[in-house]
Amino acid sequence: MIEINLLPGDSKKKRRTSTGGAKFEFHPSQWFAAITAKVTDKYLLGAIGAAGVSGLLIALMVIHQTASGSSLGAREAKAVNDSAQFSAVLNAKAKAEATRDSLYQQIAIIKSIDDSRYLWSHLMYEISNALPQYTWLTEITQTSQPRSAAVADTSAGKVVNDTTKSQKQQAAARNLAKKARSDSLLASAKDIKFKIVGHTVDIQALTRFMKSLEASPFIQNVQLSRSDLVQAEGKEVTEFTLEAETQTPPSFAIKTVPLVVSAVH
Repeated sequence: MIEINLLPGDSKKKRRTSTGGAKFEFHPSQWFAAITAKVTDKYLLGAIGAAGVSGLLIALMVIHQTASGSSLGAREAKAVNDSAQFSAVLNAKAKAEATRDSLYQQIAIIKSIDDSRYLWSHLMYEISNALPQYTWLTEITQTSQPRSAAVADTSAGKVVNDTTKSQKQQAAARNLAKKARSDSLLASAKDIKFKIVGHTVDIQALTRFMKSLEASPFIQNVQLSRSDLVQAEGKEVTEFTLEAETQTPPSFAIKTVPLVVSAVH
């Protein structure tokens, strides 16, 4: 049987309908291959790749800087809070250190007075024990100027402020200078010079007397400054003058006795 289409254009519509129903599929590899096939300049491809890498690096740097800025802001806020919180503690610490240094100076003064209180008692005891037979003393005199930590040291210079240091460092330097001055005054209060004048009828006794004084833990640097023959009560004797210094004895050489107060009924 032969069929004749009496409607013109009908076959075209069918063909269009049949072809229009086909699906379009996208393949990235094919798309890139098509682009690379069209772009054949290798320098252009390199520029495009460098621009892409630069954009990626810039994005990473922006993200990193943003995170770092947030972290630094949090640390700054914490540091400000800590400074405000501990400022009172630091001020109290500075006041306590100043009070400590002042108390140290006062204790040094009291200790110097207490240590030198029984100095001459020890000296007289040591000299009396060292005195040999046929020898007697006529004079014991202190030749050095009496010093004490309670007396201001006028020879000490003033502490010059160093402008290159902070106020805290300058205060620490002044405190160290005050402590060193107190220590020097305390040491000088313990060291005195004295002379001993006496008579002897035996020159060998004078030698033994000097050796005994030098062996004392309280006396040092015993020197014979003068020795003359004089008349005493109608007899010829040797008059001598000794010069010596005190020294700080070791702890075992000082004996202390507890003070016991009896109750009165």
